[in-house]
Amino acid sequence: MGSYDVLVRGAGAVGLATALSLSRQGLAVALLGALEEPAGEDLRSYALNAASVALLERLKVWEAIPEAARTRVHEMHVQGDAYGAAIDFSAWTQGLAELAWIVEAGELERALRAATRYAAHVTPVAAPVPAALQVLAEGKDSATRAALGVSMPRHAYGHRGIAARLLSDRPHAGLARQWFRSPDVLALLPLARPLFNGLPGHALGLVWSVPDARADELMALSDADFAAALMRASGGQAGELTLASARAQWPLALAQASAWYGPGWVLAGDAAHLVHPLAGQGLNLGLGDVIALAEVLAARERWRALGEPRLLARYARRRAGPTLAMAQVCDGLLHLFASPDPLLKAVRNHGLTLVDHLPPLKRLLTGGALGS
Repeated sequence: MGSYDVLVRGAGAVGLATALSLSRQGLAVALLGALEEPAGEDLRSYALNAASVALLERLKVWEAIPEAARTRVHEMHVQGDAYGAAIDFSAWTQGLAELAWIVEAGELERALRAATRYAAHVTPVAAPVPAALQVLAEGKDSATRAALGVSMPRHAYGHRGIAARLLSDRPHAGLARQWFRSPDVLALLPLARPLFNGLPGHALGLVWSVPDARADELMALSDADFAAALMRASGGQAGELTLASARAQWPLALAQASAWYGPGWVLAGDAAHLVHPLAGQGLNLGLGDVIALAEVLAARERWRALGEPRLLARYARRRAGPTLAMAQVCDGLLHLFASPDPLLKAVRNHGLTLVDHLPPLKRLLTGGALGS
């Protein structure tokens, strides 16, 4: 057993990206977590911003993701719950090649695992090993975080996210659609991969946030009845939809860890923060943690130890603002659009229409979402 600079706990996307990023600095990294291919299909899709894509490019992972598993978003249509209340975002009007990339979660993590296996300074370990710094990227239920006495109280929304793959009779043309209304949030994300009809550009990734009771009803429906419910919810705007996969679900919550660092350890990703998926920023926040931690460690004084709290505090300060701001935005939007109050309904729908007519504000919102 060698000597390690960093022990990364967790082999999800954030843990793998952390191990690769720190190994590129010449640090000896031990990675604790399974690198075997998981059983079953991962139905999640990530909306990655420019900063996340740039990180994956630096790690030589981006091009390893199959082209069919990454899709450019050229336009986004966000609709409220009143006629004409909507915002449209276009990459062309923003002077961008794309607004975001939709990436299949399973293919992203597969590419990260492959890169990790060949990384010169990363060693998979089956049990914890001594290291100057531990990065806790074990996810929202991190046992190590709990053992350190760090609390992470969760505000449960009483909602669940439902994910699936869909097929439309109409090409999506790189358009992402989202509906904000009471009591659900529905997103249809463009996917490049051809599904069972062999036509590229007709597949969609579903992310549907609904109250727990409604989630039970939807999960119990037959495939045909689920597709019919989805057609009613989307108003047929994305075409005739059919289910092209199984369905997955998970509970939604808002949470922030009570401490992000301590002597010899830091938190990253879902082990540090949870946000509602309505803005698609969960993994972007986690990869933002990776970027910040790598930069802080690379810029440290030569004499300063990797696990020194004063050093790790710099990382925590850099990430406090972005994660808190995104949590507040997501939470505020959810409560605003989930309320059945007629006055709030009028305000939110008027707000959508107002923003759509203010190009500078739209550019500001787009820049924030893209991590620029």
